[in-house]
Amino acid sequence: MPVAGVFSALNCNLGKVYDDPGGFFSMRLCCRLLLLTLAASLSYAQLTTDQKVSDFQALAGLYAKRYGPYEWKRDALGIDLFNIAPWLAQVQATKNDLDFYEVMQQYVASLNDAHDVYDLPATFQATLNFFVDIYDGKLLVDSINRQRLPAAEFGFVNGYELVSIDGQDSQKQLDGLLRYEIAANPRSTRRLAAQLLTIRPQVLMPHAADVPEISVVLFRRPDGNMESYRIPWAKSGLQLTNVGRYTTPGFSGLTGGTRRAHPGRPAAHPPAADPPTTDPPTDPPAPDEIPLYRQVLDRLQNCRLPDKAVNGFGAQAPVFAASLPSSFVLRQGKSALDPFYSGVFSAGAHSIGFIRIPSYAPANTTAALIAFQSEIAFFQTNTEGLVIDEMRNPGGSVAYLNAVVSYLMPSKWRSIPFELRATSEWVEAISSSLVSAAAQGAPQSILDLLQAIKDKIVAANSAMRGRTEPIPLDDVTIDRDPATDAKGNAIAYTKPLIVLVDDMSASGGDAFAATIQDNARGPLLGWRTMGAGGTVEAWEAGTYSLGVTTVTESLMNRKNIVTTAEYPPAPYVENIGVRPDIVVDYMTADNLNQKGKPFVDTFVAAIVAHIEGKK
Repeated sequence: MPVAGVFSALNCNLGKVYDDPGGFFSMRLCCRLLLLTLAASLSYAQLTTDQKVSDFQALAGLYAKRYGPYEWKRDALGIDLFNIAPWLAQVQATKNDLDFYEVMQQYVASLNDAHDVYDLPATFQATLNFFVDIYDGKLLVDSINRQRLPAAEFGFVNGYELVSIDGQDSQKQLDGLLRYEIAANPRSTRRLAAQLLTIRPQVLMPHAADVPEISVVLFRRPDGNMESYRIPWAKSGLQLTNVGRYTTPGFSGLTGGTRRAHPGRPAAHPPAADPPTTDPPTDPPAPDEIPLYRQVLDRLQNCRLPDKAVNGFGAQAPVFAASLPSSFVLRQGKSALDPFYSGVFSAGAHSIGFIRIPSYAPANTTAALIAFQSEIAFFQTNTEGLVIDEMRNPGGSVAYLNAVVSYLMPSKWRSIPFELRATSEWVEAISSSLVSAAAQGAPQSILDLLQAIKDKIVAANSAMRGRTEPIPLDDVTIDRDPATDAKGNAIAYTKPLIVLVDDMSASGGDAFAATIQDNARGPLLGWRTMGAGGTVEAWEAGTYSLGVTTVTESLMNRKNIVTTAEYPPAPYVENIGVRPDIVVDYMTADNLNQKGKPFVDTFVAAIVAHIEGKK
């Protein structure tokens, strides 16, 4: 029986079931919904007030126990997650399950933490099949799904300004969507929330299904004239209308605080067609194939933003690829499976390397590091300077990130340590991992790392501190040596470099930028990074409502105190972000309309000046 039929037969009131023509939805989440439905025996009734209160208290308790940046949020932003009385009042006032989900989502959003998102057990989404972002303060179209909106019928193009949807001013609509895409600072939040004007995923927005069949969309052309179109909302997935009342509370076996893999979300932007390739596909190992000690380290080292979507976020090719210099010769990036996009170009009398790091979570870290080492060796021999692009980078593994950095640092360098929330669960998990690692013959370096982290957590608990002192999560020392070959020879890049960053350089992207800047390796060019400054895990958030929330469990700690106009002086990345040495805004209409050429011209001039200034 199809999934939709099973849900119907079991009286789980998920509302309409829509087709999924794009294949964008997470089958993992569908399976999760099915299993929970089978276990819990739901009916059409709404959750009771007691059940809602229980689940909210489970969510708040999860943050009270595990949230790393608590003191920072309280002291710097005036946010006290322990003050739950107003939230409980809102929970008790809700009349239905969707309104209850709104309160759960808003409680997490109130932390102003890009890592922390409350997700509903839903796969429904509706989209208008075009997407906007904020350029020069305006909502400009930057992507159109022409398979669904053929140009012959829908003649608007990239660069048109979105004025209104169904007569409602789009900027005012955007103001009401900010709480669904909190991203640690106002600009990143507003950009991510702008995506929700034309795509409504119920996993984020409880009332996402409240859209008409067709909307009247008004655009302003670059010449100032207006154009109006009637655009249908394409709907897909399972529409959640209520969870239902458990007849046997607790039978599901799930409680608030159960660790979960993040369910994933529908893709906002349609994926670009992959270039032809004969490379075999590679699948990550199943969780039960990963040793227990490795699973715990992966948890500790997870520095990746939950799924977000702006055009080119995490993409292999740079957003300005079409405007790279005419002399650019592509190396990596010919296959969709290449972990990087790289090449060389000439500027004046100089040969310059270019490499884009899409994320710090490649499909195969060993293959990616081999490829990176090969590119760095080529650049060391054949270039005078290097441009590294980590714009629109969602982060990934701390260990992989630091391995990449080691190929860029020709002398001893300082990594980014973390102040880890000191919980008994971590002590238990790491203790079990130590036993497992020893039994499986893990390298001594792994045993030493696990023991060092456990000792710091125990020390923090003994001193009645909520977090550890700053500690490395992938090695026993904060200070590191450059990468070396098998003979011990340093093989790191020694020549001038610059790093491109923006407000979508997030989590691991924040950490990479901070590491480059803290070690004075080269100037950062672009915009301030997002400010997603910690490691993160996903957890079940309540027995009855079946939501999942992600929780920031540590704080990145920089080499020096950072002073800004917006926040108290602090050594943190959270909210503050990493501020560039050369401020250049990619998000302009000129860059959109010219495919990034003004930005490319600027960074090419900057690397040339940096090379010549080093001579």
